[in-house]
Amino acid sequence: MINLPLIASEKPPIPLLPNSLKCSRARAYISEVRKHAMPGKKHERMGILDNYRKTIKDNMVVSGSQDSDHHKDPPLVSALKASAEKNVASFQFPGHNRGRAAPSSLSSLIGVRPFLHDLFAPKVPILDAEKEAAKLFGATKTWFLVGGTTCGIQASVMATCSPGDTLILPRNSHISVFSSMVLSGAIPKYITPEYDLEWDIALGVTTSQASEAFILLVEKAIGELDTEGRKASAVLVTSPTYYGICSNLEEISQLCHSHNIPLIVDEAHGAHLGFHENFPLSALHQGADLSIQSTHKVLSSLTQSSMLHMAGKIVDRERICRCLQTLQSTSPSYLLLASLDAARAQISQNPETIFNKAVEIALEAKALIEKIPGITVLNSGTFSDVRLWKLGISGFEADVVLYKDYGVISELIGTRSITFAINLGTSRDDVLRLVSGLNHLSQTHNSIGWKGEKPKPFIETVGGMRLSPRDAFFASKKKVSFEESIGRISGELICPYPPGIPLLIPGEVITEEAASYLVEVKKKGEFDFEGPVAFDFEGIVVSIYFEKI
Repeated sequence: MINLPLIASEKPPIPLLPNSLKCSRARAYISEVRKHAMPGKKHERMGILDNYRKTIKDNMVVSGSQDSDHHKDPPLVSALKASAEKNVASFQFPGHNRGRAAPSSLSSLIGVRPFLHDLFAPKVPILDAEKEAAKLFGATKTWFLVGGTTCGIQASVMATCSPGDTLILPRNSHISVFSSMVLSGAIPKYITPEYDLEWDIALGVTTSQASEAFILLVEKAIGELDTEGRKASAVLVTSPTYYGICSNLEEISQLCHSHNIPLIVDEAHGAHLGFHENFPLSALHQGADLSIQSTHKVLSSLTQSSMLHMAGKIVDRERICRCLQTLQSTSPSYLLLASLDAARAQISQNPETIFNKAVEIALEAKALIEKIPGITVLNSGTFSDVRLWKLGISGFEADVVLYKDYGVISELIGTRSITFAINLGTSRDDVLRLVSGLNHLSQTHNSIGWKGEKPKPFIETVGGMRLSPRDAFFASKKKVSFEESIGRISGELICPYPPGIPLLIPGEVITEEAASYLVEVKKKGEFDFEGPVAFDFEGIVVSIYFEKI
C-alpha cells in the first residue's frame, strides 16, 4: 500500500512514487551519491543528485524488452514454486503435511496451496532475494523481516545501544521504540515534536524545523550528554510520520555523523521514497545508517512483512545479525518472505509506469475533495489527511457515517481529521464513493463550526523520568485510580490518537495534568489508545517501588 498526497504544501502536491534501478551503472551511482552528497554546498549536492537521476533514467531497463530478465520469477518465489510442485512423501514439520491435514475451515477459504509453500533448503534463495532488494533500495545489506517493522526497530536499537547507553528520539516515536529500550536497556533522551492545534496532530520533524529547531535540539541533547560525560549511542527519527510528515534527514545525518553517532530511521510508511526524480530521497540516500520499512504498508507484500536496510560502516553488521537471530522466529513464514521478494520484483518490473494510475487517481481525488465546503486537506507531502472540524463533527463521528452508509474504510481517525490512503489497488469508483460520502457530510453539517473545545497539547503534562523504561517494565506494579496515581511512577505506556504523542511513558512521574487529561478523555470517549494491555479507563498501572515522588 502506498499513501499518496491529496494535499498542497510549499512544493507542488505530487505523489511520492518509487522507480527501481536495475542496472549496475545506476546502482554504482547510488554509492557515489551516498559518498559525496553529504559534504559541500547545497548546489553542489543538487548537481550530484541531478546527475544521479539522469543516470537512472538513461539506464532504466524497460519491462518487456528482449534483454530484460524481469519475466523470470523472483528467486524466493521461484524456489517456493518448485517446492510446491514436488511429489514427495514428507516426514517433517509442519503437521499439516503439505496441506493434507489442513483445517477445512481455513482451506475452504484460502485453498491448500498456501500449505505447500515450505522450503527444504531456504538459505540460498532467501539470501538471493535479499541481495536483489538491497540493489533496488540502495543498501549495502538488506534483511527480510517476518516480525514487521517492530522487529527491525528493536534490532536496530539493540545493535547500537547497550544497557545504560543513551538513545535520542522524538517523544512521538512508535511503541516498538519503547519496547526496544526495554530490550536493550537504553536510556531515552526525548525531543518534543511540533504540535498543530488546528489539526490536533503531532507534526514530527518538519523540513523547516529540521533545518533550524530540530537540529538545535539534537545538538543541545548531544551537548547536555557531553557535559554529563555521556555520549548518545544512536539518534532515531520517524520519517514519514503516521500523518505523512517527512523530515530533512540529510541535515540530521550530517549532524549525527559529525559526532560519529549512527542515525536510525523508522521509515515504516516510506518504502516508496527515493526512486522518483520529483520526490524526497529515501532515508538511506539522505545518509541514514539503518532504515526500517513496512513493505506491507506502502508496497504490496503480505501483512507483517518488512525490510531492514543498512548503509555505511558505523553500525556493526554482525551485531544486527545476532539481534535479529534473537528476535526473529526460527520458523519463518515462507509466504511472508516470498511476498517481500514479489513486492520488490513488482516495483522492478515497470518502474516508470506502475504507479501512473495511482497518481492520476490521487490528483483527481484531491481536486474533488478540495471543492467540498467545510473540508480541508492537509499537505504533509505523502499522506491524505482530510480535516472536518469546520463541519462541527469529529473524525470519529464522520468515520461512522462513511463506513456505515458508504462502505468507506479510513486508515486513521482523529478528533478533527481522518487519514485516507490511496494505493496501487485504489479505483476511481473507490474515490467517487469517498467523495460522495464527504459531500453528504458537508451538506448535512454545513459550516456549523467546531462544537467541542479546542484541543490542548499536553506536552506540559510530561513528568520527569525516575526509572528507565527497562526498570519500569520489570518493576512490581499495581493499578490505582487516576487521583491516586498523581506523583507515582507510571508502569505503562499510554498514547492517545490523536495526536500520537505518548501521554505517559513507563518510568515517568504522573503529573496532575496528565491524570486530569485522562479523566477528560474518559468522559469524551473519542480516542484510540496504544500501549496498555487493557486500558479500561478505571485507573493507571504504577510502579510500587516509589509510592510518591
